[in-house]
Amino acid sequence: MTNSSPSPILRLRMARKCVRTGKGTGFGNTRSHSLRHTRRTWKANIQKKRVWDPKTEEYKTIKVSTSYLRTLAKRLQEGKAAY
Repeated sequence: MTNSSPSPILRLRMARKCVRTGKGTGFGNTRSHSLRHTRRTWKANIQKKRVWDPKTEEYKTIKVSTSYLRTLAKRLQEGKAAY
């Protein structure tokens, strides 16, 4: 008996989360002037970035928030390890 569907692990999508800071989707309410409220989400600004890993000596693609990209740029200018 073979199962043609992919395994459950392969069907999962990657979380919209920064691998370095842990920033992800935030939840809350939208409040109008009349104080009505509806549920909403705030999505983190996640970008893919290729960084050099000196341990394995190859590039790795990581998903990081834009606030971490600023920190990463500062570390690279100082000559510190990126990943």
